[in-house]
Amino acid sequence: MRLKVLVGAGDRVMGLTLPFAAGGIAANLIWPRIFAMGFGPAGRIIGIVLLAVGVPLWITSVVQVLVNVPRKRLITTGPYALMLHPLYTSVAILVIPGCGLVFDTWVGFAIGVVLYICSRIFSVQEETVLTRYFSPDYEAYRARVLLPWL
Repeated sequence: MRLKVLVGAGDRVMGLTLPFAAGGIAANLIWPRIFAMGFGPAGRIIGIVLLAVGVPLWITSVVQVLVNVPRKRLITTGPYALMLHPLYTSVAILVIPGCGLVFDTWVGFAIGVVLYICSRIFSVQEETVLTRYFSPDYEAYRARVLLPWL
């Protein structure tokens, strides 16, 4: 099996998310008042908390992918024991919205939503490949993951 097949859908997810993110960030820089949430210090604190949880979760997921995918091993521990797609989900739900709160802009939430939707659309194909390649271990893993919808 080709390594690219096991890597996942990240290139397609980012291919759709990055143009939206670039446009949103550019618009936010041009018209910052339109995008301001106005949560003040409380918003920044919540954003920092989201980042404090999301960044280590994302980094751990990336390291697990870099170590295990070249060896063609199914990843079922760490963040992958919590959710099926921690690499996408941690960025979409924690990191990008956390940045949005820190920088007082709802653009972070919009980018997070687009990223999450794209990851759900493209993860179906990724899950099909994983099922085919790692069956029956992948089905057993899916049955025991804590938050299978993430």
